[in-house]
Amino acid sequence: MASILLEIQETVMKYADIMSKIAQVEVEVVDKNLFRVAGTGIFQKHINEDMSAEGYVYKHLMITGNTEIIYNPGKEALCQKCPKRDTCKEEIEISMPLRLGGEIIGAIGLVGSTKEQKELILSKESMYLELLSQIADFIAVKAAEVTEMKKRAVILNALDCVINHIERGIIIFGNDNVITMANDSAKRQLAMDKLEGSIATVTPTGDNLNRQNEYIMLLKEKEYYIMGHLYDLNKEPQRYSKVLIFDSIRDLQEKYYEITSTINPMSSFNIIGVSPQTIHMQKEIKKVAKSTSTVLITGESGTGKEMVATAIWKASSRKDNRFVAINCGAIPEPLLESELFGYVKGAFSGADPNGRMGKFELANKGVIFLDEIGDMPLYLQVKLLRVLQERKIIRIGSNQVIPIDVRVIAATNKDLKEMMAANKFREDLYYRLNVIPLKIAPLRERREDIKELVYFFAKRYAKLFGKNLRRISEETMDYLYNYPWYGNVRELENTMEFMINMMENEGILDTKTLPDNFFEEAREETKESIDVSYETVRSLKELEKEEILKAIRLYGSDTEGKKKAAKSLGIGLATLYRKLEEYSQNDKKAFSK
Repeated sequence: MASILLEIQETVMKYADIMSKIAQVEVEVVDKNLFRVAGTGIFQKHINEDMSAEGYVYKHLMITGNTEIIYNPGKEALCQKCPKRDTCKEEIEISMPLRLGGEIIGAIGLVGSTKEQKELILSKESMYLELLSQIADFIAVKAAEVTEMKKRAVILNALDCVINHIERGIIIFGNDNVITMANDSAKRQLAMDKLEGSIATVTPTGDNLNRQNEYIMLLKEKEYYIMGHLYDLNKEPQRYSKVLIFDSIRDLQEKYYEITSTINPMSSFNIIGVSPQTIHMQKEIKKVAKSTSTVLITGESGTGKEMVATAIWKASSRKDNRFVAINCGAIPEPLLESELFGYVKGAFSGADPNGRMGKFELANKGVIFLDEIGDMPLYLQVKLLRVLQERKIIRIGSNQVIPIDVRVIAATNKDLKEMMAANKFREDLYYRLNVIPLKIAPLRERREDIKELVYFFAKRYAKLFGKNLRRISEETMDYLYNYPWYGNVRELENTMEFMINMMENEGILDTKTLPDNFFEEAREETKESIDVSYETVRSLKELEKEEILKAIRLYGSDTEGKKKAAKSLGIGLATLYRKLEEYSQNDKKAFSK
């Protein structure tokens, strides 16, 4: 004859599954014959198996009627007769008898199979005991076939204080989709003080991420995207019909961001430097930060394009939301689309079976930084253009359209106009990205910044390595100032990290701490200067003309460029125009009005 727990096995399994989801550990239920009626996780494939040869803890509590906590499975006295004590995979177990009218009809066990689960149970032992007790009562009441209304009311009231300590949102629905109970986490995630009494419809989108289903909850004329599980408590009409256990998409985005964020906690969001170019860039950043338009940052490798992007973010109204960076050139072409837009379970072979959230979805309400945009393949450029135009994405393998609110900042060290001419970059995408263009000058063209950057990075790494930096010798600073810095600010930062590592206890950065390539560069310059010494000496007029030509090429021949050129040359604008007029009459190829 089947036990009463086997007769209500479907319901018992649902309760065990709900409890496992809430408690984040495994649950099993056995009847008085030590027959496993329900189980989650590692026990799920062993449901309907006879445990009489190994269930010594359950045998004991069915005799004593006491709750048993096994802190060291396989080593405690109750485990000594178990044939699997030496290979036991459990870390902790809380077992409690199931009673019906004073008779023990079975037992329920809360099992932690990992050290993390053990620590979780130990940290909240009393809460888990209370939760286990209430679930045990729930099963017992169901077995006794007490009216569903009285049964659910008693148990849910008892559970109310417990589930409010659970981080995940929990909502219990009555008939006609009326919310009868919601825990504090649900109210926090949905940003509502009161949910009870409200009507909400929960519709699956068909997407599955991280072993959770995606739903759209329509509540008070507003849509909420959530991830979790919706459980039917009973097929028959009851006062309590469904339980929803969930996380809001926003909360999941925060968790993913904490794991995947590439922002260096040591990073400074200030643009360091005193050169005219850097001061101009600082002013531009403040203006650009007030906008939501797309930005295209260009400049040589190592000039600090991501630093400018983060500075725009931190100065904007989106600073309290996420900054998500992705290097389009560092990710293999077949994977880039899934990194940008995400994918659902089973989207393609080799994909994470749990699915994954994409960078655009992760950056919602914030900023996404598309570094090395020039390396993006053409077929993806088409999809990116559509996202920029429609402000919507679709995960790979899904039909669900997800609206997004993201500011896009792109960067490249390539000449996109040349790439457009070669049909390697879409012209329509270029103009969509290049709404606000920002160009960063290479470090060799703004040497006034070198000293500031040297001290900034030297102090940073001295603090990081626990060293006392006293000073930098003048000779060393001369080397640093005159070095060509082909790798720009990134090379300078790496150089200062090296030098701080090489610095002796005296705390002085001298020439002995410089990398060898600095002296090789100096030898090359010496050789060049010797070669130059055999050339014909040029007049001051020729040298003046050469410097003016260089300034015009650097700053441009328009009015604004000429103003900057005059300032850098240390002459008045009128003097510059006069010189240009003079040179243009003699050399129209080199200068134009």
